[in-house]
Amino acid sequence: MANIVEMPKLSDTMEEGAVASWLKKEGDTVEEGGSLCEIETDKATMEYQSPFGGVLLKIIAQPGKTLALNTPIAVIGKKGEAFDMSALLAAAGAAAGSKAPAGHTSQAAKPAPVALAAKPASVAAPVAVATPVAALAPVAPSSGRIKSSPLARRMAAASNVNLAGVSGSGPAGRIVMRDIEAALAQSGARAFVPMAPREDQTIPVTLMRKTIAKRLLAGKNDAPHFYLTRSVNMGQMMQWRQMLNDAAGEKGTKVSVNDLIIFAASRALRHHPGVNASWQGDNIVQFGAVHMCVAVALPTGLVTPVIRNADQMPVRDIAAASRSLAQRAKAGQLANEDYAGGTFTISNLGMFGIEEFTAIINPPQAAILAVGATIPTPAVDAKGNVVVEQRMKVTMSCDHRVIDGVMGAEFLKTLAGFLEQPLMMMV
Repeated sequence: MANIVEMPKLSDTMEEGAVASWLKKEGDTVEEGGSLCEIETDKATMEYQSPFGGVLLKIIAQPGKTLALNTPIAVIGKKGEAFDMSALLAAAGAAAGSKAPAGHTSQAAKPAPVALAAKPASVAAPVAVATPVAALAPVAPSSGRIKSSPLARRMAAASNVNLAGVSGSGPAGRIVMRDIEAALAQSGARAFVPMAPREDQTIPVTLMRKTIAKRLLAGKNDAPHFYLTRSVNMGQMMQWRQMLNDAAGEKGTKVSVNDLIIFAASRALRHHPGVNASWQGDNIVQFGAVHMCVAVALPTGLVTPVIRNADQMPVRDIAAASRSLAQRAKAGQLANEDYAGGTFTISNLGMFGIEEFTAIINPPQAAILAVGATIPTPAVDAKGNVVVEQRMKVTMSCDHRVIDGVMGAEFLKTLAGFLEQPLMMMV
């Protein structure tokens, strides 16, 4: 008897999925455990191995369509085998509320197209004219047709030019763009060329972005956030980074500022286990290991792969692990275990020039550190002299159910001390 292949659950948090692409076509032989299709989950696009062997008799799910778990996506059986789709669905225990559109394809209904109101050719405010001239003086509309090009008419309307006072230099006296520019130049006004209007775009939300939105909304609503910001002198840390990278040479692993922050934060968490924790309802769990999540921006959304036991790793190993995770994330090659078990998250926007920001806690963690840019900043030294320091602001978002103000402040004090005096981390 033919078998129905259903939408699989490929991660703990997956609630729906989509076939990104079929690796086999109808009529192809499929081996049990062999590659069948690529499934887009809430975290990544993964290759899915067939649970059955035989021939791919029918593809039910079309690529890109979001489907609930256990929704039929294909039929596999013997070559030339006839099958009754209704009987197969009944045998598979299909959910009573599942949709079965024509062609046995389970698809989300397409939203009806929205009619957009026509946009006027000109939406810009009239340009003020310093010296009135005949071409620019407003006059009552004329019933006679003035020969002019469409672009000239748009420019005239946008720049408040009266076409009746403009002499055309085009064929048969037609007014063209250069005539409008000449009239504006004569008056001292600046020509305004209207940009072509852009149409609204409807962009489908990916499963990854849906999941991110759901988790962050829950994290923001469930965890009472408060924020602590501290400015750090990064002068010695930047010198240490330069020394590390000079010693690495051309082929060695280079260390980024973010790698150094992960290195320092993971060691600070060892001194403050109350921050490396999670709210679990009746209990607060303080994690024994420091598994550091690093935020990586992708076109489909933000992901947070994990560097495990970061507090036990040398800084170069952290740099290598961070670079590997970022590369695999951008290539869509991360597995479920690469996301699981994080205890603390760092989000760094300093490379984009952002000086400071607040981040939403990544549940079920109790805190996230938002890192800004390192900027030359005037400061007063111990002797009262004004000096320029390389300063960076960090802001920690805290779950007040787990972390109170003093606990969070003490963690940031330790972190700042490590960043300002890197040798303290070696003690």
